Order: sequence, then structure tokens, then C-alpha cells
Amino acid sequence: MNLIRVRLGVLGLALLTGLTTPTAASAAPAAPSPTVEEQRLGRAAPQEILRRSGFDTVAPRLARALEAARTYEEARRAVTREGARLWQRAVDRAQGRGPAGGDLSRDDDRPLYWARLGMTREVRAWEPDFGLTDGQRAALLDVLERASRGQDAIRYPHGKGLKRILLTGFDPFTLDRDVRISNPSGATALALDGTVVETADGPARIETAVFPVRWQDFTDGTVERTLRPHLPKVDLFTTVSQGRVGRFDIERTNGAWRGGFGDNENVGRTETVPVADPASQPQWTTTTLPYAAIVAAPTGRFPVYDNTSVTEIPAGGTQPVVRPEGPTPGSTARAGGGGDYLSNEIAYRATLLRDRLGLRDTLPGGHVHTPVLQFGAGNTTEVTDPDFVRNRLDIIAQVRAILRVAAEGK
Repeated sequence: MNLIRVRLGVLGLALLTGLTTPTAASAAPAAPSPTVEEQRLGRAAPQEILRRSGFDTVAPRLARALEAARTYEEARRAVTREGARLWQRAVDRAQGRGPAGGDLSRDDDRPLYWARLGMTREVRAWEPDFGLTDGQRAALLDVLERASRGQDAIRYPHGKGLKRILLTGFDPFTLDRDVRISNPSGATALALDGTVVETADGPARIETAVFPVRWQDFTDGTVERTLRPHLPKVDLFTTVSQGRVGRFDIERTNGAWRGGFGDNENVGRTETVPVADPASQPQWTTTTLPYAAIVAAPTGRFPVYDNTSVTEIPAGGTQPVVRPEGPTPGSTARAGGGGDYLSNEIAYRATLLRDRLGLRDTLPGGHVHTPVLQFGAGNTTEVTDPDFVRNRLDIIAQVRAILRVAAEGK
């Protein structure tokens, strides 16, 4: 994910939270307006992406299921079912199962993103005859987000001899700059979910989930809610996002600071990363991935770096200072190695959760930044091209190789 403080054009990368307990419907409030994200659906590129993948049928299918629902419970079941169906369909498409649904390459993560927004727009606009409270609608949206992102579908086979790897990716972002954007971390999550990588120590099963690029979802605890049940049971985890042009980075240090760049709702936040028990919150967390082994291994065509740089306010100081070798004692975070956007924040939250669960010394985990996914030279209008597809496939393959090295690393 792109680094906000390092380069304007290289930006850092983010579930409606807290499942709201439905209450009995009374006088139903008016349906809310579409969100900023949902409003982008009407543009030509999203519509073309949906049509060329066959995912243009997803939102209408949910609309029909909602219209058939006669109670809130029926609606909730329909939303849960269709959300899970969307996630599985996207995973199957990415992994070559079932019909492609069109000529868009199977590795593309964008059909999932735009189809989900079509679904959330349907839920937001739905006005059933039996009435729907704000809390009930919020609960339906929460269920849909979790189900369609694979967040409640993380399951590992029982038995010994199989390592467990957990990987997270992100939605596309900076869509007002270019609505055609794909996120290679989300594509990687789809391509690797449920797959097995062979390591020198035996097979390792990969499970994945995708997160939104929205500050509020992170404030509400979507990362912790998703990862907490699984971190004590896995052998390795890595959060993944899009970073710099032409390179991978293993981010050594993560900072407790939000730099304010606008998210997919065009909302910015400039503040300390809000977490539970802020009195015990550290300014910095660190990777426990075997970064030296990963950097040294031949994992693919893109170079891989051990990124140690941060931006801090030194102890006793008032102005930010770039520290190429990492933070100094007593300093205040202003950017981790992964910047001050949501890529840094998911890394900070995941590694802080690791530490608070007492897994700091036993669980390898941290953040991997992929190269920026670029279109072919001269392509400023088409939704895809051969270079675009090749770059995404190469990034996916290299993340898989990095996971193998990390699972073997000491």
C-alpha cells in the first residue's frame, strides 16, 4: 500500500463493526442515501468490470432475495447467504474453478469489490413492508461485510503436521484518482485462500480475509474482531497491502499514528491510532517475520527490502524527524515503515494484538508491502491490459513465495 509521508503518488492502504442487536421494528426511518463508495458504482469502469466478469448479477440477486423476505430474520439469512456466496464465487473465480463469467482475467479482485458495493447499496435502499430500524439495517450491513470479505470463513483443517498461515488484503483505493484501480493485496487474498504451500517443514494451509479502506471500520475494531480468534492457533500471519513502485518491503516497525489521508469515503483522520486500553498503548510495534531470510531468498522478479525507516518526534522534541534505522527511545510515532495510512494501521493493530495475546516471542507476524500494480504504458482508459495482468500475477506468485520462505524461516 502506498506510503503517504514518503511520496504523494505512492499511497498507503482498511467492516462495519460491533454487530448490532436487532430490536423490534417500529416506525421505519427513511432508507439512507448511498455512500461515497456506492456512488462510484455508476461510473463506466465499474460497470464494465462487473459486466466482463459476470458479477453484474450479484446485486440484483440479493435485491430479489430481500424482496422475498417477510421478516427481519429471513432478510438476515438472505444477506448472510448471499454475502458468503459472493466471497466464495470470487475465490473460485480467482483459483480457476467454475465459469469465468466473461473475458476479464480470473486474477482480478475488482469484481468482488464492486459487486459488494452493489449489494450494500441494495441493503441501504431496501424498505420492507414490515419496517426496518436503523439498528437492524446496520446489522444487515455488518453481516454482509463480514461474509463477503471472508472474515467469518477462516477455517483450518484439524490434525497435526499442517502449518497454518493467516493473510489479509485490502480493497482497491484512491478511486477518485483512477476508478479502474485494482489492489494486488486483495487479489492475493483471493488467489491464496484455502490453498496449501509446500515448505521444507511440510505443508502450510493459507486462509485469508479482505479489509475495507475506511478509518471508521478500523476505529470500530474490525481488525481485532477478525484476527483475535485465530492468532493463538496459527503459525504465521502477515498483513499485506500495496506499497512502493517496483519493490516489496518487509516493514520492520509500525507506528501508532494516523496521518489524515482520505479513505474510500473521502474521510481523513489525524490522530493516535485508537485502540482498547490506550493507557498501555505503545508508540511502536515490530515485525516478528524472518525478514533477513525473506530478503535474501529469490522469491520473484521484484526486489524485496527490509525497510527500517520511520518518522518520529524525538523524546523532548516537537518536530517530526525521519529515522532510517528505526525509532529512538521515548519517541512519538508519526509514521511507521509502512507510512501513516491504513496499511501501517493494520500492521500496528495486528502486531499489537499479537503482543497483547502474549505471542510476541512465539508467533511470526508482520506486514508485507507489494509493488504498486501498474497498467501498461499508455493505458489511461482501458480497465485492463496484458501488462496489468502480468504484473498482478507476478505479485501474487511472489507473495506466495514469500510466505513459503517465512514459514520456513528461523
